[in-house]
Amino acid sequence: MDELGRLEALRLAGLSAAADPGMDRFARLVARLVRVPVSLVSLLEADRQVFPGMTGLEEPWAGQRQTSLSHSFCQHVVASGEPLVLDDSRLYRLTCASLAIPDLRVIAYAGMPLTDADGHVLGSLCAIDHEPRKWAEDELRDLRDLAEACSVELRLRIATQQIRRDRDQADVLLRASVELARSRELSDLVRRLHRLFGGPVEPSYVTLLLADERGLSRVAHPDDARPAEGAVDHVERDADLPCAQAMREQRTVFVPDRTALADGYGPEAAHGFDSLGLSSVLCVPLARGRGVLMWRWAEARVLTVTEEAFFTAVAGYVSQAVERTLFVENRLSTAEQLQSAMLTALPAVPGLEMAALYLPAADQDMVGGDWYDAYPVPAEPCGTAEPCGTDVRQPALILSIGDIIGHDIGAAAVMGQVRSMLRQATLGDPGHSPAAALAAVDSTFAVLPLGPGGTAVHARLDPLGDRWRLTWSNAGHTPPLLRLPGGRVSVLEEHDLLLLGSPAGLSRRDHVRELPQDSVLMLYTDGLVEHRDSDIDDGIAQAVSLLSTYGDGPLPQFLEVLSRSLEGFPRSDDVAVLALRVTGPPENPVPRPPGRHYSARL
Repeated sequence: MDELGRLEALRLAGLSAAADPGMDRFARLVARLVRVPVSLVSLLEADRQVFPGMTGLEEPWAGQRQTSLSHSFCQHVVASGEPLVLDDSRLYRLTCASLAIPDLRVIAYAGMPLTDADGHVLGSLCAIDHEPRKWAEDELRDLRDLAEACSVELRLRIATQQIRRDRDQADVLLRASVELARSRELSDLVRRLHRLFGGPVEPSYVTLLLADERGLSRVAHPDDARPAEGAVDHVERDADLPCAQAMREQRTVFVPDRTALADGYGPEAAHGFDSLGLSSVLCVPLARGRGVLMWRWAEARVLTVTEEAFFTAVAGYVSQAVERTLFVENRLSTAEQLQSAMLTALPAVPGLEMAALYLPAADQDMVGGDWYDAYPVPAEPCGTAEPCGTDVRQPALILSIGDIIGHDIGAAAVMGQVRSMLRQATLGDPGHSPAAALAAVDSTFAVLPLGPGGTAVHARLDPLGDRWRLTWSNAGHTPPLLRLPGGRVSVLEEHDLLLLGSPAGLSRRDHVRELPQDSVLMLYTDGLVEHRDSDIDDGIAQAVSLLSTYGDGPLPQFLEVLSRSLEGFPRSDDVAVLALRVTGPPENPVPRPPGRHYSARL
């Protein structure tokens, strides 16, 4: 694996048997400072050495900028990880038989290791003389200094490429959240999956295998008849193959190269990969034992922790798409699918009581894009709010509720994407600013075809001494309601424009309010307050009255009151409500049951 990591670092450095201006500059500096006729930046690949930096080498080597390992002194530097300094290479057992002596006239040699940030030795920066030479200490010191500077340049190139790769993978992940959610059937899912993996990610093949009674069966790509695609049509559950192992053990299985494949799975598996020109495979099991997603590469592959997380995340999107497709194929109602997918498990937070209500539209085909969400995030660092003292700050709580415009399965799909991206934007912002998260979603989706838009309230609750601090931002959504102790209800009317489809560069604002003990915060979608032949302001006024009257009781009972209040109205829209009560100081709350769901069908 160390050798694979070294070769992967070389690949990321982007240097090979071609002139590179930066590397040639290092070679010229060595020749000038150390006063030698030949200097090389030599990088050791699997079966050759290459010279992206070179000066003084004669033809044909100067034009080729490479040699086989039979001409390589650099391989000894890589193997030992130490400098190699020879006054006369003909006198040393290690080098006396090398073809570099007669062909390249390498007599005196001084080579310093070139390393990446992980300590892999990628090659050497070397000074070469055609005559025996006693290397002076100041010459070797200058060569070491230049080798360190050259190593820094290599590390910068590798880091830059890693950043590009991470950015490209983030782009693929973003597109996966959109593309795979739009798949209508399994073959369409596979087609979309193949479109995602081109360019920067570059696995040779990606294959979806679904579990059946006998094992795993491949979902055929409708437009791809290449041999490697059809090579795995069905795999028995007990087969000695990586995909079968991933299915049996329900864990990710990665095989980096052919040697590992032969050692772990036998010669038959290795021969099968050889016949297809493949070397490496990654198998990620789908959720609930539905199958395995398999990536295959033609070359040996090193998989970083970040890359494994990326492929696992894609497999998660595929799992969701497979689940949804199978639901459709089994003719489950779209409303039941939506309800099952969108009900978030409410966390148990000391000092808070939570409950949620979801009511699907009366017409199951008129599904909407309503959602709610609640999850903890790390508290703000000390110094950004009130002093922390000596106690550990309790995590903050994120709340959101929203509604995507439309009443069809497309709106439901966009809802899932927006909710996921809002989570991603929140967790990616160190300050967890609700306004910043909404603005990030605006920017991210400005270029994606997601329909006419939507609304949302995004909020953060921070423990603050004996109370909680509410920070929220409203993207054109119905205003939150806040019931204070004693029953008075405030309508938090501050708001900005719609969540999606807003002008580029829109400035969103955070608003702050302190929540004392026994206050109740209520977030809701417009299906609760907007009814045919009635004004939305009247609906909000009724919700204010109900919260004032019944908000001091258990939250599930209050949600039942809200549900019954809708019985007299034809319900053409979904309804989502998220209610929260401050039960006591965050450090010493009054005991309350954990948050729970409440859903009903009227």
